[in-house]
Amino acid sequence: MVILLAKKYPQYKIVTFDKLDYCACRENLNCVDHLDNFKFVKGDICSPDLVSYVMEVEEIDTVMHFAAQTHVDNSFGNSFRFTQTNIYGTHVLLESAKNCPTLKRFIHVSTDEVYGEGETFETDPMMEEHVLEPTNPYAATKAGAEFLVKSYHRSFKMPCIITRGNNVYGPHQYPEKLIPKFVNQLLRETPVTLHGDGSNTRNFLYVEDVARAFDVILHKGNVGAIYNIGGKNERPNIDVAKDLIALLGLKDKERDMISYVSDRNFNDLRYTINSQKLHDLGWVEEMSWEDGLKNTVEWYKSHTIRYGNIDAALVPHPRIGQM
Repeated sequence: MVILLAKKYPQYKIVTFDKLDYCACRENLNCVDHLDNFKFVKGDICSPDLVSYVMEVEEIDTVMHFAAQTHVDNSFGNSFRFTQTNIYGTHVLLESAKNCPTLKRFIHVSTDEVYGEGETFETDPMMEEHVLEPTNPYAATKAGAEFLVKSYHRSFKMPCIITRGNNVYGPHQYPEKLIPKFVNQLLRETPVTLHGDGSNTRNFLYVEDVARAFDVILHKGNVGAIYNIGGKNERPNIDVAKDLIALLGLKDKERDMISYVSDRNFNDLRYTINSQKLHDLGWVEEMSWEDGLKNTVEWYKSHTIRYGNIDAALVPHPRIGQM
């Protein structure tokens, strides 16, 4: 999103405020460092004084709140960090934004996981008005953050918008996530590790399509509205693995390149959302699944070194009670 905004809108001043947590990579912004309208500030959204100071000094008029602990596996064993960042951090941003005289818009980035599980493959896509029923600690903290955003919109008339999106994939993603994790495992000719039997599905949306969706919401979205950001690439995890194995020329070794590991304590079957409200604003998904995977694989072939020793991100996380 930063890359799109900084390059497309030279008249905007883009300030990236980021903690540079374990999954961050400052080099991902090298391509905009030379631009006069881009500035990077290292900071934690859980630091009220610093957040307020940056908003005031930089005269921020729009907050796009992407910051979060997002790796669902981690939330089963270290959920306090998720509560701290996703709920308290959101509260800090909201309070600082409320007191910022230049603020005109606050866009809160949530997830389709707040809706809970699509229990069958016949489940109707979730509309924005659907009751939130999160099933894991990560999703619960994102739902909690949403309620804070809604309360500030209603109590203080803050100009808030909420988005709920599908799984994002593509260049720049830390390799603990499914697709880059599989790519990096296969580049080492190491078997991919699938939770359970691999039948759980996710809808994958290419990162540039996601950035364009936020561009549309930023400029055309209605204050107080919620927008689902969903595509049409719902795939079982086992099929994702097989597609990548074929793409990397290992199809003749497919059986040996897949291993199955213990499933999560609870693993939603699928998430399904209706994105008609966003389509009505003019957004459409442009990247095909095949081209998106190819682009992603090619990027990681050249840039995996950015993440240093990533072996720890490529193995399954231990479950609670395991040593």
